[in-house]
Amino acid sequence: MKRIPVLLVEDHTLVRQGLRLLIELDGDIEIVGEAKTGREAVQMATNLRPDVIVMDIAMPLLNGLQATRQILKTLPATKIMILSAHSDPEYVQQVVKVGAAGYLIKQSSGDIVARAIRELKKGKTFFTPSIAKRLNADYQKSPDGVGLQKRRSTELTTREAELLQLVAEGHVNKQIASELGISIKTVEKHRQHLMEKLDIHDIAGLTRFAIAEGIIESSVQSTIDKNTPST
Repeated sequence: MKRIPVLLVEDHTLVRQGLRLLIELDGDIEIVGEAKTGREAVQMATNLRPDVIVMDIAMPLLNGLQATRQILKTLPATKIMILSAHSDPEYVQQVVKVGAAGYLIKQSSGDIVARAIRELKKGKTFFTPSIAKRLNADYQKSPDGVGLQKRRSTELTTREAELLQLVAEGHVNKQIASELGISIKTVEKHRQHLMEKLDIHDIAGLTRFAIAEGIIESSVQSTIDKNTPST
């Protein structure tokens, strides 16, 4: 029997290793690669072309939502399941919007995760029951999906979201330029445009915005009022 090739993306080593053991128990699923960041996930997905990707949301450098968006642009047939500790409507809405086929909370058992992978392989979707119920209720209110909660934020491009995450994580312009493969002047230009677009003109404000939008975890909150160099 051919096993289902899966890419596992999770920045915490112990969690990632535990998931691998649980997922591979039944023998019909094979973890073909492990990534610690969204950027690694994009590169590995291109090289490995797995059928299914199990993706954490909150990761450094590039979060799971933006990684999902980028992967599906080049590998639209790949199925991505988000695995997150959060189940609030804002997270769920963003997951659906970027095109993920499933969403499980991290309290889910290994059996449920494996079952979800099999369902995604069949071309189906799979959501934690409480989330599925909420989504169904939203669509019943409005069949065309208008009933879903609209995002409060101004829509960001992929590059703007990448830049926002790196700025909010405390990276200076030189580091951001290296990470994104662009010049420092280009970083400065993008950064200025982002601040103007959001009407937020300091790093603390950008960090609060990134936390509110689920781009970075709230644990960063403790650092937002510290002095951070701008270059």
